[in-house]
Amino acid sequence: MFGMGLTELAVIALVAVLVFGPDRLPELAKQAGQMVRKGRQFAHAARDELREELGPEYADLELRDLDPRALVRKHISEVLAEADDDADPKADEAAFRPAPRLPAGVVPPYDSEAT
Repeated sequence: MFGMGLTELAVIALVAVLVFGPDRLPELAKQAGQMVRKGRQFAHAARDELREELGPEYADLELRDLDPRALVRKHISEVLAEADDDADPKADEAAFRPAPRLPAGVVPPYDSEAT
């Protein structure tokens, strides 16, 4: 959870007991739970309002779809899938065919203007 292990959570709980005391800790935990619940409700309401404003073509929109990394991954995977569908196996073989070797003693062509 949030990149924290069991030992970190135990240390946080111990510090909370020492700072707030065992008698106030249940009330603070209850308030923290209510804050998390309200935050989650706020996020769901924002997502639903965004879906409503964008229209029916975006009915399946998720907020994580707006992450630029996920957007790039999605478009790259679509392009790769299309490339796999359109791929010509013979063209791939021609692209990876080695160049023919020159016979022994033949000098390869040289273009002085190309260098």
